[in-house]
Amino acid sequence: MYLLGEQSAFADALINRLQNLPAQWLHGLAPCGPDLQLESTDDLMAQLPGDQLFLLTDGVIHGGIGARALFYWQEGDLFGLQQGEAWADCRLCSDGPLRLQPYRRSEVVQHVYAEPGRADQFLEYLLGQMAILAHAVAELKPREFRSTNGFKRVEAGEILINQGDAADHVFVIIDGHAEAFVDGHKVGDVPKDEIFGAMAVFTGEPRNATVIAREASTVMLIPGEQFLNMTRTNPKIAHSLIESMARRIGQLNRQVSQFTARKD
Repeated sequence: MYLLGEQSAFADALINRLQNLPAQWLHGLAPCGPDLQLESTDDLMAQLPGDQLFLLTDGVIHGGIGARALFYWQEGDLFGLQQGEAWADCRLCSDGPLRLQPYRRSEVVQHVYAEPGRADQFLEYLLGQMAILAHAVAELKPREFRSTNGFKRVEAGEILINQGDAADHVFVIIDGHAEAFVDGHKVGDVPKDEIFGAMAVFTGEPRNATVIAREASTVMLIPGEQFLNMTRTNPKIAHSLIESMARRIGQLNRQVSQFTARKD
């Protein structure tokens, strides 16, 4: 069983090796019946006995969870290991003809573990498939929103950012509250879970505001270059940043409106 989509060079080489293993550890075991020849189908498992495993000798089987196609089996693979409640929401299908060589599940297990070499090959086959899936997850999983610098605990009144300083970090308030000031005038609040300090990191300009903790707070520090990399690879972070900036712009617009009204 392999994931759909482009694979790394490591995964491609491993797939080629794994395909040769089932025929090796099935050698010497007689099939429990003639080959099954099936046409294209939307529900393969409904047509197959539950007590058998199958060596796929011709065709391709596709599998998916819900409506999403995720993985496939090809010629040389052993099919039928994936059974039980854990696979209840998995749907298997084929777009073309299949040829399956049937073996009784119990006889395969006895045959494999009757000889240490075959048992090692069987284990290598299972662990190899796990390795392919692990590499795919590593490629697809977004980078975690986590700082290499860790967390900092600050007291009420402590300055987190100084207006005019160089921007080398982005901050997130994990617990607590802060306030932003420009030239000594308060321009906004920085609540829990807010990303702040990002604008200067993006532009490379000095900090345009001072941020002071209004109460004892826990802050996460993220190095600027690491944050920029995360916004490129993780849309959730970019979306959160846009929301944060939109709130700040809304605050500034309200303050400008209030100031204009007072002047009139």
